Amino acid sequence: MTDTLLGLGIEELGLDLSENQVADLELFLEEMGRWNKVHNLTAIENEQDSVRLHLIDSIAVLPVLRQFLTMPSPKIADLGSGGGLPAIPIAILQSQWRLTLIEAVRKKTAFLQHVRGKLKLKNVEVLSDRVENVALQQSNQFDAVISRAFTSLARFLDLSLPLLKPDGLVFAMKSKRADEEMAEVSKENWRLLADEALFIPNTGVERRLLVLTPVRKSSS
Repeated sequence: MTDTLLGLGIEELGLDLSENQVADLELFLEEMGRWNKVHNLTAIENEQDSVRLHLIDSIAVLPVLRQFLTMPSPKIADLGSGGGLPAIPIAILQSQWRLTLIEAVRKKTAFLQHVRGKLKLKNVEVLSDRVENVALQQSNQFDAVISRAFTSLARFLDLSLPLLKPDGLVFAMKSKRADEEMAEVSKENWRLLADEALFIPNTGVERRLLVLTPVRKSSS
């Protein structure tokens, strides 16, 4: 599948992947395809569509994440991780980053645990629980929260806030309809730091990555 990965535009993202990283990305997709036949992890079954819409989509956020996450080993929560997107591809390409995958559906967390072991991803933790419960146990523990098509933006921000450190960041992967969702976000509580169009090679898919941070409340 290496030719397929390259042909679909991974090189065009400018991420300079190693052979081991490409092999791990391939293995991840193979395992997702194998499990999907039984467990219905994702609605996209065609392998080429999986590469385009899952893998490329997930790693296209990395240039922006690298711009904002400049600390040595950021701790990131992926809410509603599903089949491990975008967290598993990010974990493969950023071995120093620590990713916590939060997913309430047990057949999906079983897959995530399987992939974590198969790929020997020591920087990945899988939690089989609701986001609200994790927030009670790990409040203010994360440098960043990310999600791909988990819920509405306003709801995503509400769920993210208890997990974040005071200067934490939210990375929301959205479609071109992001303006409508942003209109529902309180500007008193959230500040938009970036609104980046994502380049998804060889597709007509339009994606945006919104970067937000909580507004610091004055103590006066």
